[in-house]
Amino acid sequence: MRFIDEYRDAKLAQHYARLIAQITKKPWTIMEVCGGQTHAIIKFGIDELLPKEITLVHGPGCPVCVTPIEIIDKAIEIASRPNVIFCSFGDMLRVPGSTKDLLSVKAQGGDVRIVYSPLDALKLAKENPDKEVVFFGVGFETTAPANAMAVHQAYLQEVKNFSMLVSHVLVPPAMEAILSSPNNRVQGFLAAGHVCTVMGYTEYEPIAKKYKVPIVVTGFEPLDILQGVYMCVKQLEEGRFEVENQYARSVRREGNLKAQELIREVFCVVPRKWRGIGEIPKSGLGLTEKYKEFDAERRFGLADRSVAESSECIAGLVLQGVKKPTECPAFGTRCTPERPLGAPMVSSEGACAAYYRYRRERKNE
Repeated sequence: MRFIDEYRDAKLAQHYARLIAQITKKPWTIMEVCGGQTHAIIKFGIDELLPKEITLVHGPGCPVCVTPIEIIDKAIEIASRPNVIFCSFGDMLRVPGSTKDLLSVKAQGGDVRIVYSPLDALKLAKENPDKEVVFFGVGFETTAPANAMAVHQAYLQEVKNFSMLVSHVLVPPAMEAILSSPNNRVQGFLAAGHVCTVMGYTEYEPIAKKYKVPIVVTGFEPLDILQGVYMCVKQLEEGRFEVENQYARSVRREGNLKAQELIREVFCVVPRKWRGIGEIPKSGLGLTEKYKEFDAERRFGLADRSVAESSECIAGLVLQGVKKPTECPAFGTRCTPERPLGAPMVSSEGACAAYYRYRRERKNE
């Protein structure tokens, strides 16, 4: 536990909180992009250590949360077919579509399986040549290399009964969408360390310059986040707008070049709809022409569709940092992890799930 405990040292956390308080002269609003960071902030009470001038708001960095209802409905349609083995990471099973979720399909007899890697789904395809095996390819840049590898291997091994329902999204276009919104309140970002481990952080540099916002690549432990906040506030107070790397133990400026090469081989940049936010240009990944035979939407003839989202759910405002989960009238009553109105209440990285688990009793304070 040493390598975890050293990043959760209470005395060092208090020390960083004091340093932040010493340099903070003005009010600042900072967004942590990643849902993993959100859970750490709420679980460990990091936001409560900060001076009242610092407001942390939660970003759209939960891939489960931003997967649109249309894609969930397509997943449900595919998984309901009799000759299909539908494979997914576990946190996608409870995400509500327009009428039900994947767990309901499984309960009704659909062959829906939880896997821990897309390569597990590829293995299932090779073991079940009489079945169509589909993997639900959801995620940010973090999971793109593994998903690309599964498709690439299926191509090389000529596995004809494997396909992928792709719903990959990209972080930088979402950050730009937030910054260009008339409702924007974000003055600095804590960027997701695992995304930058793959992609590096050169693509954030034009954003910092264009919108005059500091961006600090940050890890996920309490001391990581506190140090990231310190670095961000220091830039804001000094009038600097740069990209800095707090997570140097994992992230290099150029990222993982081999992983990026594989992503470019298998995927191309496409427009993507984000749940609660709408379509963002050039914000997603789709399969390139070379790998189109592994596109589940094409294989199963799924037409484009448009589905209305719950008018009661404020997930879009939460994902853009405009509101906190506890500001939703349905939070903890009509919307719970057992009966969610939106994906942020279900996902292990969802902001609503974090508040429900760690702050539910404080909603009315």
